[in-house]
Amino acid sequence: MNGAEQTGPSTREMERINWMEFREWVPAKIDIVLLPLGTIEAHGVTANGTDIIAPVAMAKEIAPRVNAMIAPVIPYGFTGILDAYPGGFTVPEDVYRAYVRAVLIGLAKNKFKNIIMLNGHGGGQTAILSALAQEVGRETRTRILVVNWWSFCSDVTLEVYGEDGGHAGENETAYMMAIDPSLVWKERYKSDMATAIPAPNTWSAYPFPSSILLYKEGQGYPKFDLAKAKTYFAKVNDKVARLIEETIRKWDMAGL
Repeated sequence: MNGAEQTGPSTREMERINWMEFREWVPAKIDIVLLPLGTIEAHGVTANGTDIIAPVAMAKEIAPRVNAMIAPVIPYGFTGILDAYPGGFTVPEDVYRAYVRAVLIGLAKNKFKNIIMLNGHGGGQTAILSALAQEVGRETRTRILVVNWWSFCSDVTLEVYGEDGGHAGENETAYMMAIDPSLVWKERYKSDMATAIPAPNTWSAYPFPSSILLYKEGQGYPKFDLAKAKTYFAKVNDKVARLIEETIRKWDMAGL
């Protein structure tokens, strides 16, 4: 057995691996797959593809730790109130739901026992993915975890920044800075670009008047601190990796 066989396959990216090597590793040595999902929409002063770029980077960072393959990202999503901004759009819910469902079934047919959806986009997309996890998991007898990373790691945002974040706020912008600082155009930033998300049943607007949506009034404005951004990136990835490991451990313990 050579060193590559001992430590992992030649690549963990499914689109880059050869079918014969894939057969040697899945499912005998790897039964976990990470599926990044996102959308394309305005994100303040960082890239329109933040919801794609973030979970892809997360998957690449986490995959060796949890011994997983990485499925190609599903980039187009069910966007909503920001799809009118330049460069953004949405896929109709029925089309999106059917496509993601087909991908999940395909991953199950490729003999992955554990499917981890790393979701980068909120809104109605989170509900769709949660429902699909139950439906496809039940149908294919696979185990499916959905991680909405920005929400799951809200405590990390508080730990690193001392306040809550927001869509394209401090947390998402920092994660993008850690991936590639050139994707954040801080010279274009103005604080009045941000608007707090309205409380339920107060007001709504389409398109939403800001592409930076703060979770709490007065909190989460981007500050562009690269050192803190790298700390945040590492802590977020650590917490998501621990969730995956703990969830699979408990599935195994329960004999599911």
